[in-house]
Amino acid sequence: MIRVLLRVLGHEHASPLRRTVTLMTAAAVAEGLSYALLVPLLRALLGPAPEDAWPWLAAFGAAVAACAVLRYLGDLSGFRVGAALLHGMYHRLGDHLARLPVGWYDTNRLGELSVLAGRGVLQAMSAVAHLLAPFVSACVTPLTIVAVMLCFSWQAGLAALVAVPVVAAVDARAGRATAAGDAERAERDHEATARVIEYLQAQPVLRAGGRTTERFRSLDDSLRDLRRASRRSVLSALPGVVGLTLTVQAVFTALLALGAHLALAGELGAAEALAILVLAARCADPLLSLTDIGGKLRGARHVLARLDAVLGTEPLPEPARPVRPVRHDLAFDSVVFRRGDRTVVRDLSLSVPEGQRLAVVGPSGAGKSTLLHLLARFHDVDAGAVRMGGVDVRDIDTEGLMARIAVVFQDVRLFDGTIEENVRLGRPGASEAEVRAAAAAARLDEVIERLPGGWAAHVGEGGALLSGGERQRVSIARALLKDAPVVLLDEVTSALDPVNEAAVHEGVERLMAGRTVVMVAHRSRTVRHADRVVLLDGGRVVEDGGHDELLRRGGRYADFWKTSLTPTTHPILKGPAS
Repeated sequence: MIRVLLRVLGHEHASPLRRTVTLMTAAAVAEGLSYALLVPLLRALLGPAPEDAWPWLAAFGAAVAACAVLRYLGDLSGFRVGAALLHGMYHRLGDHLARLPVGWYDTNRLGELSVLAGRGVLQAMSAVAHLLAPFVSACVTPLTIVAVMLCFSWQAGLAALVAVPVVAAVDARAGRATAAGDAERAERDHEATARVIEYLQAQPVLRAGGRTTERFRSLDDSLRDLRRASRRSVLSALPGVVGLTLTVQAVFTALLALGAHLALAGELGAAEALAILVLAARCADPLLSLTDIGGKLRGARHVLARLDAVLGTEPLPEPARPVRPVRHDLAFDSVVFRRGDRTVVRDLSLSVPEGQRLAVVGPSGAGKSTLLHLLARFHDVDAGAVRMGGVDVRDIDTEGLMARIAVVFQDVRLFDGTIEENVRLGRPGASEAEVRAAAAAARLDEVIERLPGGWAAHVGEGGALLSGGERQRVSIARALLKDAPVVLLDEVTSALDPVNEAAVHEGVERLMAGRTVVMVAHRSRTVRHADRVVLLDGGRVVEDGGHDELLRRGGRYADFWKTSLTPTTHPILKGPAS
């Protein structure tokens, strides 16, 4: 576990962790050695002159005090190292997640990351602060006591030494028996967490469908599976717990019987016999706790393994010698992209001259949004190349590429802060005047005027305190402030009311002015004002050309225009019939 912990956190934490383990080991050894003073102490107390026991009693008290000091230092070091590791783990995990491509994140990973970043990290790092010391003590103190027994009674010491591998084997078998159950329970836990998140996100849909009192089947199933996995995990642990308890008690009983036999045979004095009783009892307590400690450590080790897997996920490679494009035209050259076993984009070639607007239309699942993701390098293509200004986006460093692209998606995510903080994400160093100008251009100033607090108004988690149209205006203001030469738009007005749609459309028009634009469109007005339109289906370009030209051809685009594209009905947005 220590090796995995250091691999997860980095070897810069090795020295304080080793120092902590050394202190804890020293405390456990000192505790075991202090029991060696029991023999002369008991001999003096049971002898003809009990007053001679004072020096031994003082020595035993000093040894106990030394053990207490070492234990305190070990525990304190464990708490400090645990806190430092927790801080380092959160920073390393956060930095790594920020470097992973956006395409790596999907719904299936939400539950796992929620568990890992929450109680998972706490569970793994608290093992150092709360579990390491008891585990070291449970392993080292009994071994030291066995060595002490060998010093004053080789028979009792040998019997205890023979019992060591037996106890270790029973404990190891118990651990193996429960490992599979623990792994299954953790897997079901992650799945249940993902379903809870899905259930919360689906509330608008469920309520709109009048299903507020119904049970959510996928959530119920996942919780039922979690309950069953937890029950199987507990049942699989019972034989190990019972087996270890019986083994330890049997060893304890055997040592007591041996001590009594040796004392009655005159081979062991009363003081030694009492010492065996005390030492055997002291060995039993930490050994009995091994099952509980081992189970918690296995849970922490399982979390560490998952953290190691996440941290071992390679981000998209950065170019050794980044190239900065001087133009901002876009091109897809024979692009192939797969997601799992499914080919989403098939041998697609397409170009967008600098300063022009390309509208991408097509049925659901045609690969429209994927084109935007490939341009922003949320994924790398499996074949072909995506180029900006003639440069493969894989040859542009991430920072340079993102500086040239402004993205506005249909699903806007805002941080739980003020409106101004969310707008400034587009360009943190922008002046106050530039921020205000971007807000005015996106018609966000109308929203700010009616909100209590104005610019300082909090948007809530994910922007929950704002409407969909208001969140979209924040997103557009952010993109305007960024002032990037390439703009990617993904159905930004698909779910807005007419008033908000008008405001957002006006902001989008300002955002697109003079820039290279690729937009996934489903509104007729948006398509008509594009310089060029491509119809995608099955990851391929089916038709390509100007809107009027494609209508005159009377092909698939003309049919799609009549049946699928949403007409603009609001008076502000309504265009001429086609």
